[in-house]
Order: sequence, then structure tokens, then C-alpha cells
Amino acid sequence: MLKFWLRSVGIGIVAAIAVILTVPSLRAHIMPKGKADPATASTVQLSFNQAVHRAAPAVVNIYSRQYDRNNHQKLSTEGLGSGVIVSKKGYIITNYHVIAEADQIIVALQDGRIAAAQLVGKDKRTDLAVLRIEGDNLPVIPLNPNYKPSVGDVVLAIGNPYNLGQTTTFGIISATGRSSISQGRRQAFIQTDAAINAGNSGGALVNSRGELVGINTASYQQSNDIESYGISFAIPFTLANTIMQKIIADGRVIRGYIGVDGEDMNALTARRLNGEHIGGILVVGVDPHGPAHDAGFQLNDIIIKIDGKKIAGRQSVMETVTNLRPGTKVQVTLLRKGKEITVPVTIAEDTHD
Repeated sequence: MLKFWLRSVGIGIVAAIAVILTVPSLRAHIMPKGKADPATASTVQLSFNQAVHRAAPAVVNIYSRQYDRNNHQKLSTEGLGSGVIVSKKGYIITNYHVIAEADQIIVALQDGRIAAAQLVGKDKRTDLAVLRIEGDNLPVIPLNPNYKPSVGDVVLAIGNPYNLGQTTTFGIISATGRSSISQGRRQAFIQTDAAINAGNSGGALVNSRGELVGINTASYQQSNDIESYGISFAIPFTLANTIMQKIIADGRVIRGYIGVDGEDMNALTARRLNGEHIGGILVVGVDPHGPAHDAGFQLNDIIIKIDGKKIAGRQSVMETVTNLRPGTKVQVTLLRKGKEITVPVTIAEDTHD
């Protein structure tokens, strides 16, 4: 009989504990006032301290100096920006416009070290430049080649706005694949509402793990110069890394060129083709001096494949062609008046700024 009662009491206690743990309102009445539930308290606090701790040491301040026009032996600091150390060899990615007019470039690390930087190369079209500094135990920002930026991802912008010192701002990715935010720049940008101000240019946009997402480059402003908050842009790290590797290899960016201006097919055109070749691009212009003209491209041709691989829109074609070395021969499949034809094209070098 005693064992029966003990077992019944034990089952009752276990059941009561289970109910209390699963119903938060009961815990509020049972737990003493002034003592927070440790499990609940730990989930309330939200901090990106670890992400900043991982990334911030590799974000540097960049000062561009120019010779005085009246005294060529005197240097004065004229430009201000940020940069990101991405390699133990001391390579730094920043914006072209940060160092465009510099006669001397000074880099200040967060640990107090200061170094004169060597300009490895620059690319005006993507607004990117690569610097290099010498030093031991240089901090390197965490890189994750498998990370793909998505709308809604939390991001942090780290840089040196207005020379106030390193500052971190917080936001989310508002959009990806933004293009043509300024004249002549057609690459895909990451749009964010993290504040990017003067001096942030060239700094790091990182995710909640402190991994490099992009290089901060611009804030959107209306033509009447009224400042617009919450609309800033960054160059995706995948593009920045590609440009850096080309600059390191050749001292400049060598791009392929075929001389075609194209548009993504609209829904009506795609329906007329029974939904096929939806990723193709419509040829709306052909450079009379370019390889496409020599290969026989015509207006209203639809480019659907390059070397047998289906394309996925205008941006895809641009990236594929620009990454090809001049002199490379490719087979381009076109849809012309309902029939597929394949023409050989020899890639030329893009000499346009």
C-alpha cells in the first residue's frame, strides 16, 4: 500500500512540474518576484558583439594625401575612407573613389598601427581598388564563399564616417541585384538600410556572424540633394573578390567584349515562344566594330546559349562575357525568326571606361 501511495505522489509531482514548465503564466505566479527566469532572460538580450569583434579589427581607416599645388614637397590629407583587409598577405579592398586622386595612401589599423599602402590596381567601372600593406599578424576579416546575401538578412556596416573613428551601424538587406544606381555602373548591388555616410566608403558590410558580405560604396541621394535615409548600397563580395583577383594577376581588370546591347525578354515575348528560352536576351544594338557584328549578329536576335549552356538574363551574359579572356572563342546560340543557329564569336577586350 505504501509503495502505491509513493508512486502516485511521485507521478503527481512530475505532472505538476511539466505543467508549470509548459505554461509560462503559471511560472509568473509561482516564482518569487524580482527573480527573472534565467532561461527567459538569456533569450531577451540581442547582441552582435561577437560579429563586430570578429570583423572590426580588419576594417581600416584610409587617408589619401595629395601634394600641395604650390609646394610639391608638401602633402596634405584630402580624402577619407575605409578599407577591408582580406588576406594575410596584406591585401586591402576599398573603393576607387577613395584613392582616385591620391599621391600617397595611409592606412590606420584599429590596433594603432599606421602603414603607407601600395596601390596594386584600381577599377573605375566597379569603383574598386586594391591596396597592400606590410605587417605581421595582420587581422583578416572572416570570409564565407558559401554565403549568399538574401533579403531580410541582418547586416552591419563598419567604417570610419566623418573621421569620427570606427563606427558600426545596423540594418537588413533590403534588396539584391540592384543595378544602374549611378551612371556607367551596371553591376548588381546589395541594397541595405544600414547607415552609410561619408568615410564609410570602402568599409565592410558583414552578416550576423561577422563574415564579409560586401564593400560599402554609396548612399542614394535625390537630385535635389535632400538626404535619403535607409537607402545605401554595397558591392557584393563575390564581385569584389573577382575584381581583386584580376587586379592581382594583371595589375588591372581585363574584360571580355562582344559588342552587343541586349534586354531581358518580357513576359509577352516569352509567351510567344511558348515559355521557352525565358532566360534569353533580345539583341537591341550591335557595335559595328565589335566581334558580334563580325560574327553576323542581327537586331532582334535572341541569345539563348553560350558554349551550350543556357543563359539566365542580361546580367548573366554580362558576367559570362566579361570574365572571358580576349582571344577566347565561344559558340553562341541565337534564336532568329524561330530557328536556332550557332555562330562562333572571338572575344575582344573591353576598352570602355
